[in-house]
Formats: sequence, structure tokens, C-alpha cells
Amino acid sequence: MGYITTTAGSLHTHGITDIRSADQAAKALEPLLKTFAQAGQISKTVFALGIIGTGLLAVPVLAGSSAYALSDVFGWNEGLSKTFRQAKGFYLVIAASMLIGLWMNFTNIDPIKALVYAAVINGVIAVPILFAVMKIANDKEILRDKTNNHMSNVIGWLTFAIMGVSVIILLVAWGKQ
Repeated sequence: MGYITTTAGSLHTHGITDIRSADQAAKALEPLLKTFAQAGQISKTVFALGIIGTGLLAVPVLAGSSAYALSDVFGWNEGLSKTFRQAKGFYLVIAASMLIGLWMNFTNIDPIKALVYAAVINGVIAVPILFAVMKIANDKEILRDKTNNHMSNVIGWLTFAIMGVSVIILLVAWGKQ
């Protein structure tokens, strides 16, 4: 997360607001490393390591979460502790998710725009999910004596409000473009 913030700040400072490739983003790190010899190569390496690290974290999490969600919906056996024979659907979803991700790499989809759109979609979807979670977390019929305490409610509803206002601002800004 830190490298994303650093890169974004550096890009914006240098007037680069339309990124088409990871290479452009890596070049923006050069001024931060100009005291080092080979700053350009170091910045590219730092950025590449960040992207690789993010991918190594994100790919299994996204594929696994898709597999768990679909297994729950369809009532399939699930779990990484199970063998392929015990949870075929679960493992096939993981394989399909990874193949779809690999396929996207060879299409003309702009990866930077795809990341931005994915983040926007996640932010918009988070609002109703937060609302549902907060309603359930305070439902005594469902949770009996395990409902949210006051501090959890304050933090949860504040998060819901901030995310909701952020989505409204986003939609208004997009409407003006």
C-alpha cells in the first residue's frame, strides 16, 4: 500500500495523471531515489517488487475467496484442506479464476484502468455491504447477546457514512465530466 501512495504522490507532483503502464509509474519513482547511482533501475526494481508482492498476495486470495463464495452458494465441499476429489468444484473455481486472470493479461485491457475500475466498484459495493453488516451486527434475534458494542457501532456507522459520502462525491464528479 505504501508504494502505491508513494508512486501516486510522485506521479501527481510531476504532472503525470494519465498512466498507461507500470513502466510510467516506475519512472515516477526516479526523483525519490536520485541520490543513488542507477536511480532509474532501482525505482523500476522497487516498483516491480511491489507489483509482484501484491500479485502474490492478491491472486491466491481472490481465487480462493471466489471458490469459497461459489462453493457456499452451490453447496459444494470446500476447503484447502480437502483433496481435489473431495472438493472438485472448489478447486476448479480456483483454477478457472487463475486462468481468467492469465487470459486478461493477453487481452487489450489496460491494466491500470482495470485496477482503478476494480477499486471504484469495490468502493461502491462496500456501502450496501457495510449497511447490511451493521444491521446484522445489531440484530438481537440473530446474535442474541453478541451484538455490537457502542464503540463498534460508532466506528461502523461512521465508516458507512464516510464511504457513502465518498461514493456520492464520486458519482457527482463523474456526472460533471
